[in-house]
Amino acid sequence: MQRDPEPSGGIHPLLAGRFSPYRFDASAAVDDDSLRLLLEAARWAPSAGNSQPWGFFASRPGEPDHERVVRHLAPSSARWATNAGLLVVTLTRRHVDATELLYSEFADYDLGQAIAHMTLQAEALGLASHQFRAFDMEGLTKELAPNPGWSIVSMVALGKAAGEPPEGRGRRSVADLLAAPWALS
Repeated sequence: MQRDPEPSGGIHPLLAGRFSPYRFDASAAVDDDSLRLLLEAARWAPSAGNSQPWGFFASRPGEPDHERVVRHLAPSSARWATNAGLLVVTLTRRHVDATELLYSEFADYDLGQAIAHMTLQAEALGLASHQFRAFDMEGLTKELAPNPGWSIVSMVALGKAAGEPPEGRGRRSVADLLAAPWALS
């Protein structure tokens, strides 16, 4: 598998410059207007049947709800995510009410679209984002107690990155993206 260290010419600078930092500037707050714009960007993401099966729990350092989220981070993510200006718990609605009837078989995919929109808006605001799943899912679910049918999926840390992107970030080649599903291992 070949890896292209730099994006090809023509890719939008917001996409080319995006990286997932492992260090955030703890002194850089995410203000109310930025939070509103991040959520607005997610709101406008496409979804199957316009179902919009996503929801968020946002918390910032110094706010009462922040500790409710931080205490459930795994040690590996607590080292860096705690310093982010914003932690967003992402949820999807996979079921209708308290039944096992699927709301949307595309709910997780649609949530991913909303998060992609949010991360591009973050880049436009000069913020970095790092999506992750290193937290106690069961404990966080008990802590936040989402309504029936809603499931926590992941978290996103957003804020000012402390430091620059690493040199030569590896990415699979476009040719590999097209061939990998059919290539013999």
